[in-house]
Formats: sequence, structure tokens, C-alpha cells
Amino acid sequence: MPPFKDEQIIIIAPGSETTVAQLGLPESFTPARIRVRSRMFPAEKEGEWEPYKVRRRSDKPEMSAPAHDAQGAVLNPANRDDDDIVYEEDRVSEEGAVWPIQQGRIVNWPCFFALVTHVYNTMNPPFHTPILLIAQPAWAPREHERLTQFFFEKFKTPAFGLMDSALATSWAYGVHTSTVVDVGRDKVDVTAVSEFIPHIQGRVIALPECGGEALTNGLLAKLKSRGLTRDMCEQLKKSPICELLPPGTPLPGTGESNGLDRITNPAAAASTGAPGSGPAAASAIGNVPRGPGADTEVGDDGNGDESEGVLDVASIVAGGKMSEYLARKEKEKEEKAAAKKKGLEAAVQPARPIRLPNAKREKATFMYEDHFLLDTLKNMNLGSKGMAEAQAALDEGPQKKGQDDVDGEPRSAIDASGSADMASSSSRTGPIRREIEVGVERFQADSGGILEKIADAIHRTISSVDEVNKRSELWDSLIICGNGSRLRGFKEALMVTLQTKYLISPSSATIFTSEIPSNISTPAGTGANTPQPQLGPHGGPSQVNPLLLAATTAQNPHLMPPGSNPLGMPGMSSHNQHSSHGQTPTSIKFVKPPEYFPEWKDVGFDESAFLGAQVAAKVIFVVDQGQSKGYMTRPDYNDQGPMGIHDYSL
Repeated sequence: MPPFKDEQIIIIAPGSETTVAQLGLPESFTPARIRVRSRMFPAEKEGEWEPYKVRRRSDKPEMSAPAHDAQGAVLNPANRDDDDIVYEEDRVSEEGAVWPIQQGRIVNWPCFFALVTHVYNTMNPPFHTPILLIAQPAWAPREHERLTQFFFEKFKTPAFGLMDSALATSWAYGVHTSTVVDVGRDKVDVTAVSEFIPHIQGRVIALPECGGEALTNGLLAKLKSRGLTRDMCEQLKKSPICELLPPGTPLPGTGESNGLDRITNPAAAASTGAPGSGPAAASAIGNVPRGPGADTEVGDDGNGDESEGVLDVASIVAGGKMSEYLARKEKEKEEKAAAKKKGLEAAVQPARPIRLPNAKREKATFMYEDHFLLDTLKNMNLGSKGMAEAQAALDEGPQKKGQDDVDGEPRSAIDASGSADMASSSSRTGPIRREIEVGVERFQADSGGILEKIADAIHRTISSVDEVNKRSELWDSLIICGNGSRLRGFKEALMVTLQTKYLISPSSATIFTSEIPSNISTPAGTGANTPQPQLGPHGGPSQVNPLLLAATTAQNPHLMPPGSNPLGMPGMSSHNQHSSHGQTPTSIKFVKPPEYFPEWKDVGFDESAFLGAQVAAKVIFVVDQGQSKGYMTRPDYNDQGPMGIHDYSL
């Protein structure tokens, strides 16, 4: 068949949180141009879906209830004209959303097909374009067949291919052997890829409670008592002030370690509750330290302040106390402005203080975009002008150029004149922002031991690889990807956790003793049972210590003579040779990201599977024109049906 062109190829990567897609392959591969939330909303007609929430809005303020006659008929029904009701798409609200992908699995097929159709229509492709779909590890072969049938029959595509997300990540980094750790929204997938082939045995698929959602829940567990909601913790997690410190690093201002408590004496923990034994552990029973941090007690200490915690502005507004709250905020602004005018703040701080890094500050603030408050205002039917005024009064964020502009005019100018036409938009661009302060809890998103669970999964996956000589290479080729790993310090903290739990030193004495064959007796003081020189590398006399040779050549296989075995024992087969300590690695490294994609350097390689899919699409659709059977054609589908996709998937 004639080759496809770069501008005809479609790549779609569905995810639990975000689905990315792109039409056409640019000359230099770039991040996905189309990004949509992986959710749909039920339409008014049963069985149909909408990409955004549709709500009713009235351009006029709410009117009083109409008068009725004795029979109950509405007097002057013209006042209730249906023309006053307007339906609009709310592109921000998540109220009533249905998420078809959970933990990497498709749980609602009609909604998923509607999502893919929306993505396809958004790209507005020309008729008959080839499609490459990035498949999640949790998708079963039967689901691959169902997807193949949908794409061929719905979009009439001339060619369709499926590519494993872990394999796509290896293509992106340009390595044939790697351990891919994909951290998603509510799961983690760990895959060992050897010579561009994902290992199915031992693969960790959809490890629960270890993704970005678990990190949010970790913050919520620490901050819920202070009034923070889940949405606040989600935005805190994505802010620059949220960070994972390496295990064992003291939290600022507390001197406490951010790592999990280690129980050194299980018996003492079971009987008394103390993690260890001794006078210090016994004296600490029942004395819980106060203040923020792990294992601390927070409560009223007698000098509390009502301002502690986060104010629920949405409930105040909905309760009809918006005017009182706005008056109080206006008074606070006036007092602050008066204090600045008198120069009080300048007198207190004559010299500019040194700005500490985030990891050394006990408290920090972030800007929270209050979507719930925005929904509350929209449901109050304030009208366009009233809505704009309420948003401008409630917003606490800085006036940033471009973020608060409406139709090209700055918001400050619009608010001052009051004459700008706000009917073209239901609200000003930019959500309602509030400034929220948090303490050292922002460093404790991993309070549930998420990093240790992921580290254990990596160890299990690599240890399950049958090719023992590949395990050291898999430990030296770690790739951490997925939007769930975007949290600041996540990759570094995971590396420290892996090295603490599983790394051994190459110079450790165990490297010489762990490979001693069980049939060699322990040497006696008289010289008996001492290994003889004939056990050399070539079966002949040699003065080289065979255990030392095995240890040194494990990390440098090129130093071992060809055709030899480390202990020189006759008849020893290759699978009994030194295994380079595959169960206990002597080094753990990350794969260096590629440097020849400048567009990806700015945004990071968390979505590297999409980059690998672009590379693969270029190869299978354009370069070899199907010679590698990387995709299924329309004639192949007509002959073999959906089940034939198993012979063509990458």
C-alpha cells in the first residue's frame, strides 16, 4: 500500500486523569497539542454524552415569584419568558463528571468511546487517517480486540496500531532494556523491558494507592483538621511549595525525620506501643509531642486563635453573608494600606531578610483556585454584571497581566468604569484565587509509605526476570514517568528509598561469601580443606582467588576470558556462573533523558510515552511502510477480524 504521510498520522494516549492526542508528526517531535480531561458528562438524552457540563444561566437577576389567580394560573406569564434562559458550557466545573478510566482500567465503555470520539472530532482530521493508540498495561487482550473493532468501524481508519505504554517510554529514551515505573493518577505500573520486549511475568500492573491520588490523600490526612479540602490539597500538591524530602531529612523547625518510624522491637511495639526497647522508648510512651509533623498531637493549647484553619468562604456566600464578608475584607485591605502609608512595615524591617529555600521554611503560602466557590456563585444567578463584581471582590490573587484581562482590557479598568460589557462571558477569565498558608505538612505527602510500596514493586519486577544477567542492567536503567511523579522531589526521594532498602556495596564482604559453593568445606586452621590452585579460571593451576575473580568480573564482564567460568569447575554450565548478584544490586541509576528534543526539555519527560509513540509512528507508518507488522490494515481487519490485532501490536 502507498506510504502514509507525516501530517496524516493520529496518536491518542488515554489516561485516568488526562488524555493527550495529536494529528500529524512535526519535524521535531513536540509534546501533545491536544489535552483534554478524561471525563464526560451525561447529556439530557439518555445514552449521550457531553464533553463539558451544561448549565442553565439567566442574564437577568432572579425575579420574585410570579403572582397567581384563584385557580392557580400564573398572572402575566410574559414575565417568565423562556428567552431569558440560556444554556452554556462550563469548561471548569467537574460536578457530575464520569471518569471512564480508573486505575488504568476502562470501567465505563460507552463513556470511554464518547471521550475518544470527542478527542477525534477535536482534531478534525482529514478522511481516512492511520491511528496509533497507546495501550495501558491493565488492558486485557479481549479489550484490545474491542478497541480495534471500534476504531476500524467508527472512524473507518485505513490502519490501526496498539503500542504498550512502557515500550513507548523505552523508545522515547532510546534504550532497549529498562525498568519503566509509570506513576499515574491512582495507580503505578512497573514493567521490565528487555531488548524492546516487555516482560509479562512479574509485571506489576495497577498497584493501588500509590499514584498521585494517594499523595493528595496523604496531604489531606495531615491538613483536614485545619479545614483544607481535597481540592485544596490537590492544588497544594501541584504548587512549588509542596515537596518530598529524601527519607531521613529533618523537617524544618521540628528536628523530626520525615521518614516512617522504624519498629526495631516488634515485641515491645505489640505489648507497650513503643517502637523500640530501653529507658528512652519506655519514657516516651503516652508523651505525644505537640505541633505539626509526624506523630504529633494537635489541639487547643489555651492560646488558640479563631483564625487558625481555612475559612469556608463558599458556605458564607451561600448562607447570605457575602456582603458582611466583603465588608470585612475591604476593611482589612484599608487597614493594610494605611499601615503601609505610615511606613510601619519599613520601620520594622530596615534590611531585606534572606529568603530561605522551601525545604528550610516552616510555613509557606500558595494560591488556591476556588472552583467550588465559583460554582456557588454561578448557581446564585447573579447575572453577568453581578457575577463579575462578586468575582472581582472575592479574588485575593495578584493582578497578573493577561490572566485577569477580559476582551483585551485589564480587569482593574473594567472594575473602575463599570461600563464594560460582560455579557459575552459568564465570568471573567481566571478563577477566584485565595491565599492559603500551610506548615511542614506540605512535606508529608508520603505519610502512607507510598515510596516504600513502589520500591518493593520495582524489586519484585526485576527479581522476576528469568534472564538473571539482565537484572543488573535493569537496576541501572530506571525510568520514572507519569504525571503522578511530577511532585517536586519525588524521583530523588524514590531513588534514596531504593538505595537504602536494596543497594549493597561492591566492596562488601558478602560479595565474596555469597557465591561460595555449598560443597566446599570451611578451611581448617591446620590448612586442611583449603581450596587448591587447580580450581583456577581455566581448570589449570592458577594463583588467582576464584571468588575475587567472580566479584570483579561481575561488574566488568569484558575482563573475564572467553569461554571460562569464574570458579573453573569442569562441566559447570553457563547458567550456574556468577549472576552479578541479581537479587541485590550493587548500583541503581536513572536513565539519562534524551537531549535531542528541545521542546520536551522545557516541560519534562513525564509524558515520555507520547514521545515514544511519535518515534514509533514515524518508523512503522512512514519508514518501513508496514514491513515490521507494527499496525493492522483495513484489508487485514476484513480478513481476520478484531482478533488479528494480536499479530500486529508492538
